[in-house]
Amino acid sequence: MSDDTPYPRFASRGRAFVYVLPCQDEDLLKLGFSRDPFTRFSTLHRRFYTFFDLDRGLLVDTDRVVTARRIERTLIEAFRADRAMAPLVVPTAAGGHTEWYRGAYDRVHLLLNELAGVDGFPLHEGLRPWLRSHLMARADLLHDWSLRIVETLDWARHNAPDDPGAARLTRALLDTWTLFEAAGLDIRSLVPGSVSQWYDHGDHRRLFGRSGLA
Repeated sequence: MSDDTPYPRFASRGRAFVYVLPCQDEDLLKLGFSRDPFTRFSTLHRRFYTFFDLDRGLLVDTDRVVTARRIERTLIEAFRADRAMAPLVVPTAAGGHTEWYRGAYDRVHLLLNELAGVDGFPLHEGLRPWLRSHLMARADLLHDWSLRIVETLDWARHNAPDDPGAARLTRALLDTWTLFEAAGLDIRSLVPGSVSQWYDHGDHRRLFGRSGLA
């Protein structure tokens, strides 16, 4: 089973998605299905929005898990000869080491479009609009969350400069900032001014660089 979320076998009703995630810098893609694509993408790579090519990503929105499974199984059978090894950066714990394919993107795209059309399911061609919608539906939480992190980091800088937790919080905020930018959202309009000031002038430049790639 290539969907790596532990849903019970009886959970066949409700919305489910088939996804295709092409890698950014090589002709390699991951396909699978999930009821929560954002969480699934995040398990495959902490910064999935830079590791995968969002503009070529594909997502079919189905009405039932059994339908998503059927579409995924059809793709797996059709492209068995194109199977490839997973990138080393994909965590073993994510269970994402199956259903990778090399040199098959155009054919996968064509077949997925046909499969989606049979049942009239929408196919998202390019994931930025879908990602923007997902993030904006939860954007009201960003303001207070980011402010608490910056206040905690400010306290740690003065009282516990060697606390390893500060580095984790810094990376979490930098990742979130980059995520919103990758989705094409103006994160500065969604966070307090003190958070923008921290991003522009904070100690994270010394620890991680501006992008937080460390």
